[in-house]
Amino acid sequence: MSLPARLLDSIASAAVREGLADAVYTRLATPIGTLLVIQGERGVVRVGFEDEPADRLLAAVAARLGPRIVASDRELAHTRDVLSAYFEGEDQRLDLPVDLALVRSPFRRSALTTLRDEVGPGQVVTYGGLAAKVGHPRAARAIGSACATNPVPIIVPCHRVVPGSGGVGSYAGGPERKRRLLAHEDAVVPAGAASARTPRPTA
Repeated sequence: MSLPARLLDSIASAAVREGLADAVYTRLATPIGTLLVIQGERGVVRVGFEDEPADRLLAAVAARLGPRIVASDRELAHTRDVLSAYFEGEDQRLDLPVDLALVRSPFRRSALTTLRDEVGPGQVVTYGGLAAKVGHPRAARAIGSACATNPVPIIVPCHRVVPGSGGVGSYAGGPERKRRLLAHEDAVVPAGAASARTPRPTA
């Protein structure tokens, strides 16, 4: 017999208060599908789309932060509220702490941090443009890899990075989700965004 959700949430909250949880996760229904959001002590460490196996995502976080991961909507109420406000069009800032602990490469960490700090809602930047912001103008392809492996999509907005040649380019959640996120933010993207093509990152 499964335990009631409220009891499970109470147990999870107690574990967090006692310092017995390495991370907490919640599932949130959104217009682009149900998201799995995992948060550690320092901030959101992973956001997964519904077509990504949850056990694999949780295992990756456990390997980095520790195995004590509990589910709790209550403990992540603020995170849920901020994400809901974004998808409801009330506040697009997504002002949440982020922990890039799953990003081992200093370059990728720098690229994702710069992206979050400098490319706001409704804006887009090309792969080459972001490479220049990071100080490596010829590293457009490496920027593409950083975006492809971004563990915190949406909050770290890799959907705002597009090819200079037009269109929306690739996206870990699929190009259709990327188009919907850009449309949600009223972003003006280069010509070809309606195409189904997903060209490789270029300057």
